[in-house]
Amino acid sequence: MSRTVSSWILSSARSSIILQGKGRWYSICIPNRNKIKWKLVFSKTCPSPAGSCSLDRTFSFPKAFRHTSTEEEHFSFQLSPAQINDILRAGELSHRTLDLRGKSTNSVLRFESNQLASNSPIEDRRSAATCLQTAGMMFGVFDGHAGAACAQAVSERLLQYIAVSLLPRQSLEEIELAVEAMKPVRPILQWHRHPSDVEYQEITSQYFENLRVYWQHLLDLDAEPGFSLEEAMICAFKRLDSDISLEVQAPQENELMRNIALQVAFSGATACVAHIDGIHLHVANTGDCRAVLGVCEEDGTWSTLPLTRDHNAYDEFEIRRLKREHPRSEEKTLFVNDRLLGILMPSRAFGDVQLKWSKELQHSILENSCDVEALNIYQYVPPNYHTPPYLTAEPEVTYHKLRSKDKFLVIASDGLWEMLSNEKVVQLVAGHLTELNMQKPPLTFKKPVNLGYMHNLLLQRKSKGLASLDQNIATHLIRHAIGSNEYGEVDPEKLAAMLTLPEDLARMYRDDITVTVVFFNSEAIEGYYRSH
Repeated sequence: MSRTVSSWILSSARSSIILQGKGRWYSICIPNRNKIKWKLVFSKTCPSPAGSCSLDRTFSFPKAFRHTSTEEEHFSFQLSPAQINDILRAGELSHRTLDLRGKSTNSVLRFESNQLASNSPIEDRRSAATCLQTAGMMFGVFDGHAGAACAQAVSERLLQYIAVSLLPRQSLEEIELAVEAMKPVRPILQWHRHPSDVEYQEITSQYFENLRVYWQHLLDLDAEPGFSLEEAMICAFKRLDSDISLEVQAPQENELMRNIALQVAFSGATACVAHIDGIHLHVANTGDCRAVLGVCEEDGTWSTLPLTRDHNAYDEFEIRRLKREHPRSEEKTLFVNDRLLGILMPSRAFGDVQLKWSKELQHSILENSCDVEALNIYQYVPPNYHTPPYLTAEPEVTYHKLRSKDKFLVIASDGLWEMLSNEKVVQLVAGHLTELNMQKPPLTFKKPVNLGYMHNLLLQRKSKGLASLDQNIATHLIRHAIGSNEYGEVDPEKLAAMLTLPEDLARMYRDDITVTVVFFNSEAIEGYYRSH
């Protein structure tokens, strides 16, 4: 990056407006389709005091890679290619579905995922799991705000709530009997996790107890629950959000667990979850994460099929929904500066009880709590707050029957979509697949095979550029999202600069980015149609 551009970056950061006692309003410069747009984002900048009970989990890179402040004397954007790759690939996760014969008969061939932090600590989370007592796999991306606590809790719990909602009555009864007899419970999910995908170990037992209360409620229903998949996903989203709200209101002797419950409820998270079972794909979305399908047409061209809508002030359906739910006298104050009540970009989210509870309930909960400043809980009641709740976690569920031409599904937080359009993302994934296939010629051996001959073959592969490609497609997308120039090519200097931005500056130029790409097995999908 040129000295002029890097100087502009630093000067723009140092001239940010400070609102005393209110945090900082940042102007974020977001490149989009060769244009520049600016938006205001409120960022809580007060650090946690020493010894406070701040519980955000961190996903960090070696300090040598990232500056901590724009005020450092020896500020530099220099990174070697190897350091760039180390940063970009630190969060990589991949999994291939294979049966006992080493073949994939699942409609999901594999998935690849990655994430890159902008906030410190990162506020995005992700989940992936195989259903063990029902059919299918689930993938989720969760974009947190006002801290990572809510996204962390939702990433740990939501897939379990969905899985429980799908269990038949007999399975629920067997689980309940096992718990009553204090016997091991057969797992309902097999998780696919990265080492950095940590859990709230301190509160796992309470989470399990509340999940148990949920399946007991399902057992109390007069008849077989019999949820459709859409109903199960909606019920799970709403029930988890209700539990998050109730947990912080319940008496809690353990201070640590109460503080976690407070942080979860008073932060927020959007969520996008896909459930894939054979040819049946369901996507449940709350907020502004996004799911997009990549489709290869018969003529070899690629098309894009969005499976979600962004729930925000730019969506006419959301505006009409909120106007229906609140008095006409509030029509002009529901969205201010393209934000819900002038505060929140997404119009649906987990947590965020400040936009769901009455003023009286908020006051009674917080006045009996420990130092909320130490917990990074921002106390603020917006003007024109008359008829809560203004926010819901109820998802919008989309169903799609997979076809052999449906090749992959991209689920990502809005940090990716702010940088790349749906079409560009599909184009990048498709191009990456083509390059990998072209640059992987079969290793045909001449006899006798010796080490020198093998070495030459590997050198030939390397010379064709295979070694320079990101093997993980999510990393490839993140690299292009933050490093592309106006021609759509990755600029190494820009990429290095974006990765070394100080913590107090990075959020001005990019958000946390989390990407999961699910690749479909066309042969298995064709087989489903042949057998039915």
